[in-house]
Amino acid sequence: MTTSEEPFSGPRRRTVVATIGGAGLAAALTACGGDSDNGSGSGSGDDSTAPAGAQASGGGDKAAGTVLARTADIPVGGGKIFKDEGVVVTQPTKGDFKAFSNLCTHKRCPVTSVEGGTINCPCHGSKFSIADGSVEQKPATSPLPAAEISVDGDAITLA
Repeated sequence: MTTSEEPFSGPRRRTVVATIGGAGLAAALTACGGDSDNGSGSGSGDDSTAPAGAQASGGGDKAAGTVLARTADIPVGGGKIFKDEGVVVTQPTKGDFKAFSNLCTHKRCPVTSVEGGTINCPCHGSKFSIADGSVEQKPATSPLPAAEISVDGDAITLA
């Protein structure tokens, strides 16, 4: 019996398995990867998990001095989302008004509710404190950026 000593020119089984495993790992990390902009507000907006129009809100392109609401419109212990202006105004305690960006720091989805003392993102379940924008529930790891407002009498305006 004779055997051929000619070397095999194709990829070895170990190489194929390692390549497939590496590709699978890369796909998993891409799908479940962390926030690449680290909350800096400079996200690319290419995330397919963000709803359409997510980058259109939160632009902050409205002129300073725009009246957002009356103080009576913001419930104590709650807040109101101003999608077009890109802000959430909250009133953690009576007479104390705060404002934050309406874009979640996890994947830049717009937040959609203020309930139970938190500002809530529907995309992945992140929750933020109405008092200071800090993360109350992950996956977000960075707080909502503060926005500038002023209260003059009963009018709340963008500063």
